Amino acid sequence: MPLPTRPDAIDLLQRPALAAGVFVLSALGAIALSAVLTLAAPTTAHARARHVVEHGADGSTTAHTGVARAGANGAVVRGRTATADGQGNASVTSRGAAVGAQGGMAVRQGSTSRSADGSASHSGSLSAQNAQASLQSSGGATRNADGTVTQARTSTATNTATGNSVHTQSSYSKDGGLSRSATCYDASGAAMACPTRP
Repeated sequence: MPLPTRPDAIDLLQRPALAAGVFVLSALGAIALSAVLTLAAPTTAHARARHVVEHGADGSTTAHTGVARAGANGAVVRGRTATADGQGNASVTSRGAAVGAQGGMAVRQGSTSRSADGSASHSGSLSAQNAQASLQSSGGATRNADGTVTQARTSTATNTATGNSVHTQSSYSKDGGLSRSATCYDASGAAMACPTRP
């Protein structure tokens, strides 16, 4: 899983809109990384998977799924738990971590729930880094029983070489519509003008 080496991945401040995409694609971390690396061999790739379903006497169901892969390009581990109570309520939680062959790593996690009345919610976060930069992102969304949706996300990308960073926020609501903002900071934490795209 090599990390990207394109110029736009070297200075995130030149293309802040690409920051999230660069790191989501470059690596999914560090959680349970040691467990994944135990699968690795110098010249071969290995994978393990497990799926377990539990049924409760009350009609509830819980399913656990886990996958671990390791090879010459890096290692990945991810897990997922889905539950349903048989009354229309359900939830899913997931976590994933990966490390690339060049040392980049990232961790992500998410949780989604749905209620019998039609309401739902989701939250998730991502943390990633390589030699050039790091990224932290988190957010969530909710849907009320009447279908009203609100959502928000906050992300910060930091250039390792310069210490400069960009902090972005976005939100949506029925009444307020879509809102986005971006603020850039230098290495000392002082606000600075964000570079324009070339």
